[in-house]
Amino acid sequence: MKRMELTLEQYRSKLRGCWMGKNIGGTLGAPFEAKRGLLNVHFYTQELHGEPWPNDDLDLQLVWLNAVEKYGRAVDANILGEYWLSFITPHWGEYGAGKNNMRQGIVPPLSGYVNNAFRDSNGAYIRSEIWACLAPGRPEIAVQYAYEDAIVDHSGEGVYGEIFFAALQSAAFAESDMDKLIEIGLSYIPKDCDVAGAVHCALKAYREGLTWEEARIRLMHEFPSSFGILSMNKEDIPDNVPVGPMGYDAPANVGITIIGWVYGEGDFGESICIATNCGEDTDCTAATIGSIMGIIGGIESIPERWSDPIGDAIKTLCINLGDPGTRIPATVTELTDRIVKLTPSFLGSSICDVFVEKGYSIAMQEGEALKCRQVRVNAFRETSFLERLAQGPFVVPFDFTIFQAEIDYGREPYIQASTPYKIRLRVENRIYFQQWIHVNWYVPPGWRVEEGKKTAFSLEQYHCNIGSKELEFTIVPSEELLDSRYDLVIELTSQGRPTKGLIPLTLIHTPFPAPKGVMSI
Repeated sequence: MKRMELTLEQYRSKLRGCWMGKNIGGTLGAPFEAKRGLLNVHFYTQELHGEPWPNDDLDLQLVWLNAVEKYGRAVDANILGEYWLSFITPHWGEYGAGKNNMRQGIVPPLSGYVNNAFRDSNGAYIRSEIWACLAPGRPEIAVQYAYEDAIVDHSGEGVYGEIFFAALQSAAFAESDMDKLIEIGLSYIPKDCDVAGAVHCALKAYREGLTWEEARIRLMHEFPSSFGILSMNKEDIPDNVPVGPMGYDAPANVGITIIGWVYGEGDFGESICIATNCGEDTDCTAATIGSIMGIIGGIESIPERWSDPIGDAIKTLCINLGDPGTRIPATVTELTDRIVKLTPSFLGSSICDVFVEKGYSIAMQEGEALKCRQVRVNAFRETSFLERLAQGPFVVPFDFTIFQAEIDYGREPYIQASTPYKIRLRVENRIYFQQWIHVNWYVPPGWRVEEGKKTAFSLEQYHCNIGSKELEFTIVPSEELLDSRYDLVIELTSQGRPTKGLIPLTLIHTPFPAPKGVMSI
């Protein structure tokens, strides 16, 4: 498998290019966010006084930086969820839905799906850069963390958008060809998803010789969005493109990002202006292009015409700065320096060599190795990241070091009195020893588990095989439910070992059947 080396000097330049490009694009597009129609923007339209505009696209990633500085490679959706509740202030759209679910005890990935009309919107793909920057030239790593990030407040297309850009941006540290980078990004998401369809739509329009204005019209007809009407009066909404379902915005806006990039034909300013002039989520589309081009060319490639008016500062919009617990970078330089210091411990010594002259070097993948691929588990099984995506929003993982567990809710966590609710428990061995696993349920008074509250099973482990076991349980609530929320616990114990795995299940009482289309995908 081919690898190439990224020097510290190259890495620092690409990091600064990423975040400066992000700041520039976000500042350019911010005044036109959530507006529909063709715009005529060629440069900043606001008075900047040497500083950028604040933007949630960058804000949230500064909080994630703090989480990784504390928890390193162990950071996951649950940790990021706690950071959401502690340090992210907005309650709009998918942000508010995810936070509201977690306050009720509904954990990721359920938190990104349940009662979330904006689960397919743009709030996840705008924060892909931090994972790409921490895993340069290693998209197989970047997508793992982008997934953990996205499922807190998104599902489906909203998750695919962040995965696509995290893979692409990570690969951009090692590859500069636009077509190859798009192909790499697409390899990590389902071929038949709408994010992939929107990307292909933009590319096809360009290859057929359509103008970018015509490409936008085609895209908005094939993948209708509603984001561009959010800040407009009804009578001012153009009628030349359809209005899509509320919250179904990621495909169209990912497509607009690709339109800006390909039609800009390598020109930084032209690319971010075309994306902005397409309307919709303008700060997000332009900022994402800016970060991609900044990674590819490094800080040296960004014209001073664009960087000088905003300087090096970072301005925040939606971070809780009043409570202790985070240190927010004040400049692009500080952000870059902190990532540079963090990366060796995050990637580990097998990827990052700290014993070289002039700092450290990072071993990156190259060529076909940058794409999503099958990974050998053992002599009988291979897997890929796409299998993880295919699990959907109802499978909740738990890692207990010597074994890993997954709870498959099968549907949203709504219950009714005396009505059976089925869940699946899957346990996988994480060590090369056989284990006996004892299962013990803790349920509210009057509830029952039909298969029995106590059981045991053997986890095999032989000739490097990964032993696993799947059980199905039927939970029957009591005849009278007086509370709105019920907490159950599954206790997993490995015989002869100190590990006890406690798995919480939160179920929500709904006295009436949920509306059609809500209970399941």
